[in-house]
Amino acid sequence: MIWNLLLIHLYFFSGRLPWQGYQGENKGFLVCKKKMATSPETLCCFCPLPFRLFLEYVVNLKFDEEPNYAKYISLFDGIIAPNPDIRPINTEGAQKVGHKRGRLMMEEEDEQPKKKVRMGMPANQWISVYNARRPMKQSKCMPIIKLTIFVYFYLKEWIMEQWEKNYYISAIAGANNGSSLVVMSKATQYTQQSYKVSDSFPFKWINKKWREGFYVTSMATAGSRWAVVMSRSAGFTDQVVELDFLYPSEGIHRRWENGYRITATAATFDQAAFVLSVPRRRPSDETQETLRTSSFPSTHVKEKWGKNLYIASVCYGRTVS
Repeated sequence: MIWNLLLIHLYFFSGRLPWQGYQGENKGFLVCKKKMATSPETLCCFCPLPFRLFLEYVVNLKFDEEPNYAKYISLFDGIIAPNPDIRPINTEGAQKVGHKRGRLMMEEEDEQPKKKVRMGMPANQWISVYNARRPMKQSKCMPIIKLTIFVYFYLKEWIMEQWEKNYYISAIAGANNGSSLVVMSKATQYTQQSYKVSDSFPFKWINKKWREGFYVTSMATAGSRWAVVMSRSAGFTDQVVELDFLYPSEGIHRRWENGYRITATAATFDQAAFVLSVPRRRPSDETQETLRTSSFPSTHVKEKWGKNLYIASVCYGRTVS
């Protein structure tokens, strides 16, 4: 609500918002992308300083943090007037609403504590996912595999040829120059596969394949393009996708509480996607952790090994600072 109120005032002040004018089926994606790419300085470049300060406060509010309404209102004292009697809008009610909301949130927290989620500014980081299991030695080796590096994102003929030989895609990766790496393995549990390469996240295609009994088993990006591999006999009973322009911490924690575990991740410089699945066979230890780091987490990986937590997936792209 505070964010929307601010946008209304910015619109009244400048007559236009940067993400206006998009058309077509991809409008929602383009609008969200533009919103996340627009800094407070750019959005408020033609407005008085209090508007930018207000925006920065709002953007950096924690999920369960009580807004400081009095402080926000005081930012505009120099523009309007310090005397409440001559203000064009009565703000006393807004401050009372804020206090009431605070009491309600405290009562709710007694029943079910809210998770703190950072809603800061966009950043690009390494996202690594770790699963708990019995002690093991984690290395880079895989038995009976074929791999190839494509100059372009995927080569359909080669993949179909390997499918005929009972090889199935077990891992994929992409680079910013558009090239990709595909690993195909034998002795997997998969019985059939399908894949999709798309300029935007192919959620409609994924939804269609879910109805046909497929589940996402691999996912990667190359530049701004997405590649998603779905397989039959993947060992899951249910699956969901958390797709966000920032790291979807609240959504991931909510899924964890309902028995889902992250089974695939991928990210571009605009979005991060997490596939969470319910395994047909529940592991004895369902512990799963995620880690976000600015540089590749080499040291952290070794520390996790000491706690019997092993890498399940890793990607680099959009998160939140």
